[in-house]
Amino acid sequence: MKFIDEFRDRELVQNLARRLGQLAWGPATLMEVCGTHTMAAARFGLKTLLPPPVKLISGPGCPVCVTAQEDLDAFLALGRQPHIILASFGDMLRVPGTHTSLERTRAQGADVRVVYSPLDAVDLAKQETAKTVVFFGVGFETTMPATAMAIKLAAAEGLDNFLVFCVHKTMPAALRALLAGGEVRVSGLLLPGHVTTIIGAQAYDFISQEFGVPGAVAGFEPVDMLLGIESLLRQISQGQVFIDNVYPRAVQAQPNPRAQKLLSEVFAPDDAQWRGLGQIPGSGVKIQERYAAFDARARFPEIWAELAPPPPSPCRCGEILRGVLTPKQCPQFDKGCNPSQPLGPCMVSSEGACAAAFRYER
Repeated sequence: MKFIDEFRDRELVQNLARRLGQLAWGPATLMEVCGTHTMAAARFGLKTLLPPPVKLISGPGCPVCVTAQEDLDAFLALGRQPHIILASFGDMLRVPGTHTSLERTRAQGADVRVVYSPLDAVDLAKQETAKTVVFFGVGFETTMPATAMAIKLAAAEGLDNFLVFCVHKTMPAALRALLAGGEVRVSGLLLPGHVTTIIGAQAYDFISQEFGVPGAVAGFEPVDMLLGIESLLRQISQGQVFIDNVYPRAVQAQPNPRAQKLLSEVFAPDDAQWRGLGQIPGSGVKIQERYAAFDARARFPEIWAELAPPPPSPCRCGEILRGVLTPKQCPQFDKGCNPSQPLGPCMVSSEGACAAAFRYER
C-alpha cells in the first residue's frame, strides 16, 4: 500500500493494520467527525488499511460546510452596503450562495479580502479607516478564541469600523443532535483533537453515557487516527463504552481554563442554524451585549429582514454531513459538481468530504 511504503515507520503502521484486523469481529460504521480527519483519511488512504467489515464515514466537522446557506447569503448581502470590506478565510471564497459567492461578488466590484486570522481583519480596519471591515466568524471552538481576542482588541483600541458576523458553532451540541436523530447508526466516533484542546475530553461524556456509543479523541497524523480507530474497535469487541483520549500530548480531560474564560467574556450561548442539521438549540454563540458595537447583526438588522429563504438545491452536502450519503453516492459527484463548478461547500472546502473524495478517492 502506498501509505505504508512512504511512511517513515512501516513496521508500526503494519502492526496497527494487523491489530485492526484482529479487533474487527463484525460490521462497524465509524464516523470521523472532524474535517481535518476526513482529508487526512483520504490523502493517506487510511480506509484501505481497515478490515472489510469496518466503514469510515464523514460527519459534520467541516466548519465551512456546516455554515447555513442563509448565513452565507446574509454575509454576501453585506457586501452590497456602501463602504464595506468583507473579510473572510480563503475557504469561503468559492462556496456558492443562493445567487452568488464571495469570489463572484469580488469580481463584480465588492471589496472582499482574504485574511488568515481575525487579528488580520483588525489590522485591516486600522488601515482602511474610511471603510467598515466585517469579518466572517466561521469555525468551531478551535477558532473562537481568536475571534474573541479580535473583538477585545478592537474594543481596547476604540475601533468603530470593525465588525464580526458571528456564525461560530460548538461541536458537542451537533453530535448530540446527530445521535438523537438516529438517521445513521454509528458504532463509534473519532473525535477532533484540536476542538478538544479547548473544551476538554470530558465534554463528550454524554456520547457514551446517554447514547451508548464509544468515542476516541485523536490527533491528525495517520498513526494518531489509526490509534483512535483501534481504540474504537477494541471497545466494540470488548463490549466497553467510554471516551478514550489517544491524543494526550495535546488534549486534557478538563477544558482549557484561559480559553474558556475568554470565550465566556465575549460570547454567550445561542441557537444556530446548521447546513444539513437545521436549527440546533445552544449550538452556536452570539456576541455579548457589552461588545454589541462589534456585532454585524446588530449594526445591520435590515439585512435579515430582506433575505428570502434559500430555494431547494441539487447539492446533497447536508446528507453527506449527516453521514446519510458518501460523496460518491451523490448523483452530482464528478458530474454536475466538481471543484471547478461546485454546487456546495463540501466540494470546495479544504476540509470537505466531497473535495477529499474528488482529489484522492476517484
